[in-house]
Amino acid sequence: MPDVKAKKPTAPAGESGAAREDRRRRRARRTRDAMASAALDLALEHGLAAVTVAAVAERADVTRRTFSRHFAGKEDAVLDFVRDDGARINAALRARPADEPPLLAFRRAVGEWLADEEHPALHRRPRMRELLALIDTEPALFAAYQRIRADAQEDSARIIAGRLGADAVRDTRPAVVVETAAGVLVAAQRLWARGIGDDDPDAADLPELVEQAYEALTGEAAAAARAATGGDDTDADATVGRTAHRK
Repeated sequence: MPDVKAKKPTAPAGESGAAREDRRRRRARRTRDAMASAALDLALEHGLAAVTVAAVAERADVTRRTFSRHFAGKEDAVLDFVRDDGARINAALRARPADEPPLLAFRRAVGEWLADEEHPALHRRPRMRELLALIDTEPALFAAYQRIRADAQEDSARIIAGRLGADAVRDTRPAVVVETAAGVLVAAQRLWARGIGDDDPDAADLPELVEQAYEALTGEAAAAARAATGGDDTDADATVGRTAHRK
């Protein structure tokens, strides 16, 4: 009996190479999203320890080999929907006006990310509140999330260093700005994750919490400056202004 080989799917007539490549990327993105969604669902339903790669592949209707082409492990798959958030914030940070103080530039870059309707931020995506809460209870997931954050913050520090004309390794200012600004965002996200549920009318809104958190930082910095100058508001305002420009 002659061998019958499966025919490869042919591209639609007249389709360009670029169009075929774009179609392949969209198909790969859908497959990746299906696996990430399956991994997240399973982790939220059963806890990370109970999740296996085989279970994720089965729920997403793919092979384990397909899973391994996209993810290094189950933790990477569970966190896939938050992986690009740091890159989006950094893209907004690069585009901020050059004369804007770095701490303010980071704050406004976060605001742009939160307001982006084309690429929705955490508060506009389903199950992200539950995911953030899960991260704090699962050590392996927490460690993987910290690696994602660290990579994004290293890029942020390089951007800030470029804005200041500073050395990102030897100058402390870029690292201080990024650690401070990113820490404020993390604090707001944790407060948001403690909300009762996405449908709860009393649940705090993430953009509002982020603004409150940055205002709290500003207030504490002003209070510290006043204390450092003996309570003179004029000198304190000047100190805060100089610090903002140096950061």
